[in-house]
Amino acid sequence: MTQEAEETTTRVVALHSRILLGLGVGTLAGGVANLLLGGNHPWVEGANHYVAAPVGQLFLRLLLLFVMPLVFVAMSLGVVGLGDLRRVGRIGVKAIVYFAASTAVAVVIGLLMVVLVRPGERISPDTRAQLMAIYASDASGRVEAAGVTTFGGHRIVSVSPRHVFRAAVDLDLLAVLVVALVFGAALSRLSRERAKPTVDLLQSLHDVALRIVAMTMWFAPFGVACLMFGMTSRFGFDVLRLLGWFVATVVGALAVHVLVALWSVIRFAVGMSPVVFFSRCRVALATAFSTSSSSATLPASLAAAEQQLGIPTALAGFVLPLGNVLCMNGTALYQGVTVVALAQAFGVPLGMGQMMAVMVVASVTSVGVAGVPGGSIPVLIALLSMFGVPSEAIALVLGVDRVLDMARTSVNVCGDLTATALIARTEQVWDPSMVPDIEHSRFAHT
Repeated sequence: MTQEAEETTTRVVALHSRILLGLGVGTLAGGVANLLLGGNHPWVEGANHYVAAPVGQLFLRLLLLFVMPLVFVAMSLGVVGLGDLRRVGRIGVKAIVYFAASTAVAVVIGLLMVVLVRPGERISPDTRAQLMAIYASDASGRVEAAGVTTFGGHRIVSVSPRHVFRAAVDLDLLAVLVVALVFGAALSRLSRERAKPTVDLLQSLHDVALRIVAMTMWFAPFGVACLMFGMTSRFGFDVLRLLGWFVATVVGALAVHVLVALWSVIRFAVGMSPVVFFSRCRVALATAFSTSSSSATLPASLAAAEQQLGIPTALAGFVLPLGNVLCMNGTALYQGVTVVALAQAFGVPLGMGQMMAVMVVASVTSVGVAGVPGGSIPVLIALLSMFGVPSEAIALVLGVDRVLDMARTSVNVCGDLTATALIARTEQVWDPSMVPDIEHSRFAHT
């Protein structure tokens, strides 16, 4: 790891520590205030009205400030990149199809898990009733503004907005994504010379938006502390029960995706023992877990594919960087679980149509904005708003986001390496017998 990467990791870890400290201070202070004075005491209400609520809302608004530009430029750049892939041929098509399918499977697993476990309902009836009473009007207003009460024909029409800026103001992610896809597709049809200025501008805007997110995250410890104070001072420590079940649901869903979905691909499609595969990729997976960055893990992933698995350099060098952007299994799963779990907690009903919308939007928005620590948080807040969940709900998961980020990044990288092995096998340029030094192992191949 370079010195710059080490310094970046150190800064992120330090920020994570401060966010956890803010979570702890806000939770403890709010819980104690609730126990000693009660949520309706004038002092508690005054602290919420004059300090906690304004600071917390400022933090949320700073995160939402550039979320729509970030989504637009990220998706537009992604489509432009896919336009180039049309000239690459068969391998690019295989990679894109696999990335889309595996991400969809991950989201479905997450949604099934969160519907089965129902972590958002693991709080006392009184606490849940208070949450619904305080945030019900806000949630219904968000649902009406977002227009996601169903996913029928009128919703299909509404994703083609009459006004681009109105869609962005209303935080209508589906409409903005459609505009970005159309814009990126049109841009990809231009010659390289004519498209280059616009692509450069989009890339600059993307970098600026991510830098603003990074700057905003330095304010996160104070924002999280105030948001959690507001929660626990009103509802007590009972809301922490939801947090524990939420973490267990996310980790369980990620484990199912790896140990069932990816395990099956490795065993039956690649034809290799998953035990050997994961053993050979352990350095890359450990790097992903420790850095929470798919981009920072890319060198380790390339080394694992080429040196530990014996996959040809040319194929690994193409599929892995592509997967680094497009294969976000863990991130998409996390976003889907978070939206549904918090909707359960705040009494926002999600029918089959809304669940389909969660699956689609979580899969699409996971692409392009998940490679930077904190980069997916504004998109997650926009998703919550889109489905009628109050933005304040993000406070419940921000404190554990870093730990879950480590887990979901590892799943992202595992998906990248699995895709590389599968495509190499289907291209007949590699098979498990070519894995270095394990020709005689009983785990080498089935």
